[in-house]
Amino acid sequence: MTIRANFAVGDFERIVGARLKYGTDLIEGIEAICEANQITSATIVSCFGSFQKCGFVYLIPADSSKIGVAYNEIIVKEGPIEFLSGTGVICQQEGNYATHFHGLMCDQYGAVFGGHFIKGENPVITVDLVLAEVKGMEFHRKHDEETCAIQFYPIEKGSKFSRSIDE
Repeated sequence: MTIRANFAVGDFERIVGARLKYGTDLIEGIEAICEANQITSATIVSCFGSFQKCGFVYLIPADSSKIGVAYNEIIVKEGPIEFLSGTGVICQQEGNYATHFHGLMCDQYGAVFGGHFIKGENPVITVDLVLAEVKGMEFHRKHDEETCAIQFYPIEKGSKFSRSIDE
C-alpha cells in the first residue's frame, strides 16, 4: 500500500462562535468573520442551519482530466434548504481568502444531497458556526501538479513547504 501525504503541525488558538444572519452568503460571511478577527487560517468545527437557496458542485468522471475526474456544472437548488452539516478550512491563496467548504443538505421534500459549496451562491436563512483558528501553521490553497487542480497545502510558520510522507 502506498502512503503519501503533505502535512503541518500546530495548535488551536482562538475559538469564534457566530451566527450568520438572513441573506448573508455562507462563505462570504465566514471569511468576513475571519477578517474581522484577523484570522487567516482556521478550521470549521461546527456549521449548520438553513439556506434560501444553495449552489454546489461535486465530482464526476472526466476523461479529459489528468486524474479522471472533474467538477460538474454548478447545481443551484431553490429553498428552503435545511443545512444539515458543513465542514471546511479557511485558507489563503495569493493573499486572498480561499475557503474550501463541503456540506450536506436536504430540500423541503427530504431529499438529501451535498457537495462543494460555491462562494456567493449560498444565502442563509440562518447558520450557526464555530471556527477554530490555528497557530503555528498556515493553510494555503495552490495548484497541484499531480491533480492539475487547486489543493489544500498546510505549512508550518516559517517554512516554505509542507512536511511529507512518501512511502
